[in-house]
Amino acid sequence: MKKFEKILDTGMRFIMAVFMLALVLGGTWQIFTKMILNNPSTVTDEFLRYVLIWASLIGSAYCFYRDEHLSLDLVKDRVHGPAAVVLTIFIEAMILFFVGYVFVYGGWKLTVNATNSSAVTRIPFKFLYSIVPLSGIFIVVARILKYVQLFTDKKGEGK
Repeated sequence: MKKFEKILDTGMRFIMAVFMLALVLGGTWQIFTKMILNNPSTVTDEFLRYVLIWASLIGSAYCFYRDEHLSLDLVKDRVHGPAAVVLTIFIEAMILFFVGYVFVYGGWKLTVNATNSSAVTRIPFKFLYSIVPLSGIFIVVARILKYVQLFTDKKGEGK
């Protein structure tokens, strides 16, 4: 299990690093073409828009994996004892339901049904939208790994 977690962590960090490098290089090229050549690149503009979306969705999946995602703990912090356990299970179930239904299922339907291409780069939207179910799968796997880790840690404490 630890080996799988290491591969997942390394893979997601590598993907994010590639996207960040693409953003830096593309942004630099866009500035160069606009300021020096007085002819901004429309391909770079569209490319940067899509890479930013991809980087954001993979980054959010990585935050779920590292359990460092943004959450509102207003109610959760005020509840203690058995009610806190029930509330935590409910919140985690809602996260899995939302991600599974909206990101994985809805994103898959969006990807499959996309028929257009981007205006400038002519990249099919099927490819561009594929990040939605992919990031959803990453989030679901991250949460399942967290549950397995919590269960094995609790089980190990009793020995």
